Amino acid sequence: MNIPGQMRAVLAPTPHIADMVVGSVATPQPGPGEVLVRVHAAALNRADLLQRRGLYPPPAGASAIMGLEVVGTVVQSAGQWQVGQRVMAVVAGGGYAEYASIPAAELMAVPYNLSDTDAAAIPEAFLTAWLNLITLGAMQAGESAFIHAGASGVGSAALQLARAWGVTTYTAASDDRKRAACATYGSTWVGDSRAGCHAPAIRAATNGRGVDLVLDMLGAPAWDDNCAMLAHGGRMLLLGFLAGSKGTIDLGPILTRSLTVKGTTLRRTPAAAKAALVQGASAWLLPRFANGTLIPVVDCVYDIADVAAAHLRMEANQNIGKIILTLQ
Repeated sequence: MNIPGQMRAVLAPTPHIADMVVGSVATPQPGPGEVLVRVHAAALNRADLLQRRGLYPPPAGASAIMGLEVVGTVVQSAGQWQVGQRVMAVVAGGGYAEYASIPAAELMAVPYNLSDTDAAAIPEAFLTAWLNLITLGAMQAGESAFIHAGASGVGSAALQLARAWGVTTYTAASDDRKRAACATYGSTWVGDSRAGCHAPAIRAATNGRGVDLVLDMLGAPAWDDNCAMLAHGGRMLLLGFLAGSKGTIDLGPILTRSLTVKGTTLRRTPAAAKAALVQGASAWLLPRFANGTLIPVVDCVYDIADVAAAHLRMEANQNIGKIILTLQ
């Protein structure tokens, strides 16, 4: 395949949505052990909104172009991957572009039954859910979990993963449409996220025991409620600060009820750890996408030229699941 020296990519010269444009930049050159992928679809993440505003810069050495997950076709091979294979991956940057250079060990095969736009809803959401619930949270069948923002990309993935793992789930969402969606993903109880406090209801629903895990992307304002709904020995997994990272918190419950708190970002996971995550998670996840046990949740699809409209939809919190960009 003739690979062009220049490619289309989304450029964001200022923090303003209206200033995002599709321009021309140099096509990346894969390094040792990297695969060059012709990107057909990418998905939005809230990290993209922060990066556009200058609040979440990419890691050292990563592309400055927004976009953390891609689906496409191998055009320059490495490792086990051959030209023409359909692949998907989480990337540290560069997803909103026609080509991406990706370490071979971090690629996943696209299930045969999924379109590119469906597959684009998988990498970041399901790998983040796996990293937090399985790798860090040590989730076990028969346990229970409260998943914040159950209608979000990560939330909807986490609810499905937990259900398939044999875990009882609870969640909250901001309107009837989203709450109904959460129920279809397997949540036993779905509250109103605008209420802000869910611990009393969760305690009642669990006969006073509380849940074993809380997956939280809200941050400091949810701390007290998270602690209050956790059972003795429970685990809290922090993966974002949508409601803020600073505040006055009570550390007492960590000691008095033996709670564990862990935090991580997939984007800054070291390469070796990310490769291990991809290998372990994909072996379990991909067959379940192929047989329909797990379903990628796509909210809507935009052409890359309409990236501003896609960002506006996410900023307005209108989406259920993932917003997808196509780059055909």
